[in-house]
Amino acid sequence: MKKASIDCRGKTTREINVQIRDFIADHATEIEILSPAARHNLGVATIEPVKMVFDGSVGYFCGGMIDGPEILVRGSAGWGLGETMMGGTIVVEGNAGNGAGAAIRNGTVVVRGHAAARAGISMKGGLLMIGGSVGYMSGFMMQKGTLIVCGDAAEGLADSMYLGTVYIGGKFESLGHDTEVSEPTDEDWKFLRENLSRFELPCDRPFRKIVAGRRLWNFDKKDFDIWKAVL
Repeated sequence: MKKASIDCRGKTTREINVQIRDFIADHATEIEILSPAARHNLGVATIEPVKMVFDGSVGYFCGGMIDGPEILVRGSAGWGLGETMMGGTIVVEGNAGNGAGAAIRNGTVVVRGHAAARAGISMKGGLLMIGGSVGYMSGFMMQKGTLIVCGDAAEGLADSMYLGTVYIGGKFESLGHDTEVSEPTDEDWKFLRENLSRFELPCDRPFRKIVAGRRLWNFDKKDFDIWKAVL
């Protein structure tokens, strides 16, 4: 294992990302990024299986468009954490801003604390796990993948989702349009325990399962009120 270290003090985001790429080209397998000071766009578009450890909070879009790296943030993250990622793992020890895991296609995003509004919006695959609570419209227009919320959710949870699954361990202020709630099956519980225990998140919550009601898949006059509310 070849390790490297970057001190972000006095460097621009571009300089930091260029140095990350230079270390990867030099076959570094683990890079520690010191004093990130909530800079935006760190570690984006990285496609190598490298481990990046950010020793402090990061700003917007950390880990966006990645495909393969393992990222650990020893702090909190701003908006768009891991947006459009294709693969890999991101773990944030603190909280995350709006749009955590937005439009991810594969991989795993873990926020040990809370996430703000629209967590998991337009997910197209992958797994997003929140150890705390999430803000409004989380899971909005979810197309595929899985969102697990160990805590509570604000209004509009899973609104207009097409496919995918949301599990929630706490309360929700309101569900979005065209959703169905059920108790997890034995297979669901196995999936939950395996993934939550893997990242040491709470498994002992009374999780409920939310999926699409499928009434918005095709227009029907009897569902016009639902369509009107969505549009």
